[in-house]
Amino acid sequence: MTNLESQRRQYDLVDVARRHGFIDIETIDDDLGRSASGTVARPGFDRLVALLCAGQVGAVLCFDASRLARSGRDWHHLLELCGLVEARVIDHVGVYNPCRPNDRLLLGMKGSNSEFELGVLRARMLDAARSKARRGELRLCVPFGYIWHREAGLGLDADLRLQEVIRSIFARFHELGSARQVLLSMTRENIHFTRSSDEGRMTSLRSVGGVI
Repeated sequence: MTNLESQRRQYDLVDVARRHGFIDIETIDDDLGRSASGTVARPGFDRLVALLCAGQVGAVLCFDASRLARSGRDWHHLLELCGLVEARVIDHVGVYNPCRPNDRLLLGMKGSNSEFELGVLRARMLDAARSKARRGELRLCVPFGYIWHREAGLGLDADLRLQEVIRSIFARFHELGSARQVLLSMTRENIHFTRSSDEGRMTSLRSVGGVI
């Protein structure tokens, strides 16, 4: 939100496209803040692929070609489409023609390196999490109503009313055998308890009736 220099340089690619002689330029920024690993939806990337399939793209400009996709499948699919419609790939290093074997090889290596880099980052994060777990310091997100106590570890929230409702939910489920029946019974009895109203940041709470 505050370090926007890279984002400005990406938007400056419009001027780069004009210097290359392009007149009809479309900026696709739908995927800002989304991972290019292929694990999340990227509407911007999907729109780019659709435009390529329609033959409406002469060149794809990006700050770093390898960051268009960190998934080998997505990357090579994009290169294949660029090659079919003879679209160029342009970044701050140079201009690539996927129809040429040497450029295609270089782009393939860039994509493989990017995918490898992502794997290394994941491995480091997992190793760090395992190390904290071995020390007993790993803190995962827990269901609402539970908190991590500094000394005792995982436990119920200090709010006695919330504790009572949580124990009631489990008791009702043991009795009724269905989460839906538990919800219906709590709704009928108008049972209220607090829950987060700010997407889990736990800074703003509101009273909710019969919601699990």
